[in-house]
Amino acid sequence: MPRAHVERAGITDPEKRQREVRRTLKGLREVWMQIGVEKIDTHKGVSVKALLDSGATGLFMSKKCAERGGFKLIKLGKPIVVRNVDGTGNSGELITHEVVVNLYFKGHMERVRIDMCDLGKAEVILGMPWLQAHNPEIDWEKEEVKMMRCPPICG
Repeated sequence: MPRAHVERAGITDPEKRQREVRRTLKGLREVWMQIGVEKIDTHKGVSVKALLDSGATGLFMSKKCAERGGFKLIKLGKPIVVRNVDGTGNSGELITHEVVVNLYFKGHMERVRIDMCDLGKAEVILGMPWLQAHNPEIDWEKEEVKMMRCPPICG
């Protein structure tokens, strides 16, 4: 499974900072979770397969998943360049949109912004910002995830 992460050039002004998404060509040890994502306005949602990826520095949703769920796409002020881990261009080209959804997993609920891009077989990738914020307990052998240390903002 491809892994993605966002690099930021050493610019401190967020408006001037260029972001790139880099993806590996081979998957390593993977942990998947079945999550629910729902629209903010109607609370209608879908169940999707999410990859936990400590190499990704963002949250990502496939365009196909967004279309299937009927999520409202929000145009980004500045596109994000997509590159493979070796620096070559990725077929997914630019990230130009994001979605805002409610995310559910085993009693955990939060509102998140997720960048839209081509993810291959993954529907959603939850990267390091999500992993750091929630610090889930992961059993890598059993591929089980427990939400034992969520921040107070999670319901």
